[in-house]
Amino acid sequence: MIHQYKMNGYNIVIDGNSGSIHAVDDLAYDLIGLFEAKTEDEIVAELGEKYRAFPDIAADEIRAVYHDVQTLKENGSLFSEDPYVNQAFDFKNRQAVVKALCLHIAHDCNLACKYCFAGKGEYQGARSLMSFEVGRQALDFLIAQSGTRKNLEVDFFGGEPLMNFDVVKQLVAYGRSQEAKKNISFHFTLTTNGILLDDEIMEFANREMNNVVLSIDGRREVNDRMRVSKTGTGCYDLILPKFMRFAKLRHQQKYYIRGTYTHYNTDFSNDILHLADLGFQQLSMEPVVAPPDAPYALTEEDVPKLCAEYERLAVEMRNRSRKGEGFTFFHYMLDLEGGPCIVKRISGCGVGTEYMAVTPWGDLYPCHQFVGNDRYLLGNVFEGVTNKPVQDEFQRCNVYAHEACKDCFAKFYCSGGCAANAFHASGSITGMYDIGCKLHRKRIECAVMLKVAEALDADSTL
Repeated sequence: MIHQYKMNGYNIVIDGNSGSIHAVDDLAYDLIGLFEAKTEDEIVAELGEKYRAFPDIAADEIRAVYHDVQTLKENGSLFSEDPYVNQAFDFKNRQAVVKALCLHIAHDCNLACKYCFAGKGEYQGARSLMSFEVGRQALDFLIAQSGTRKNLEVDFFGGEPLMNFDVVKQLVAYGRSQEAKKNISFHFTLTTNGILLDDEIMEFANREMNNVVLSIDGRREVNDRMRVSKTGTGCYDLILPKFMRFAKLRHQQKYYIRGTYTHYNTDFSNDILHLADLGFQQLSMEPVVAPPDAPYALTEEDVPKLCAEYERLAVEMRNRSRKGEGFTFFHYMLDLEGGPCIVKRISGCGVGTEYMAVTPWGDLYPCHQFVGNDRYLLGNVFEGVTNKPVQDEFQRCNVYAHEACKDCFAKFYCSGGCAANAFHASGSITGMYDIGCKLHRKRIECAVMLKVAEALDADSTL
């Protein structure tokens, strides 16, 4: 499964099955494109004609490159076979343990963002705040179901979790009290819109939170079009100074800005660069999750523009990095050597099995995007998982369960993509969200290009 593309002056070849990445010259790039379709002599003749204006590229040179490609094929780094497709990965019976919970500490919000999949924070249900008792039971459930894992992850989510900050503090204290007793370590995350962020919360978060997610969409006019109060007032001027101070207090680490782009700002790279210019160094910008008939929903017609924006962003990031002004963009974080293990690459985020969302009253759902859908109610933190057929459905939802992933070069980078997006787009968690797939493939291309540029720059200094 070979994928070839050109970006920022580089000719890049990805072997999707082995994960090998090659930066090659024009001759090798063209030859690889012909390698499986033509014989050596046919390739020599075709490329000899194409490069006849270049005296250094004679038949002997073309044959030498052909034999190099042949060697790469023989050692498994080009035109490799999928080494896992025929192996007996029995994901239904794999002993997965729960390692992370998303605690819906508040089904309420002090904003009314127009694109929010949770309605106005209440997930199409009653407004509710999680009690300490329910939250404590959720942490006990996580501990009991985590097997021998030491590191457990808990995300305080909403709505807006700071509307229930006292319970957040109590639950963190309870979690810490269990660490030595149970030989575990809690990694807490807080996701906030920033409206209630103050000195006390910042101090607490800097002491207790391993990560903090700060929600802002970029430029004032973009943010304030969608992220508004219940009276329609934008929040940019209120939250930006708080976020800038908070990021500085966290030494530009262990946080990230989480924005959302929509049909209204398909030039979203300008929003990312706007935030970078303000000094933020940990950035994320996600495509909106929306019903297809929503006026702000992304369309197929938007995709070429969005792909161009991702590429433009990658080139600008490379230029800034060379000047010592780099920043991190979540979707371009790619570890080519020490990345996820193969089980993780195949099975994905573990939604519904290793990761679950908990409502304020203790119900369990596969993740926050399924909350309120009775079909996907897994059980509750008091009785555990009682809907085993649904959990088995998610257990089997791996990259090989998606027919559309079969010939995709990026399948081991996304593990089949987001089950919730697939469900909302197709009605099945093994379906396909076409726009999301196209954007993800472009993000992988950009991330790989940045790694290639980084490696070649390092080689040039040796």
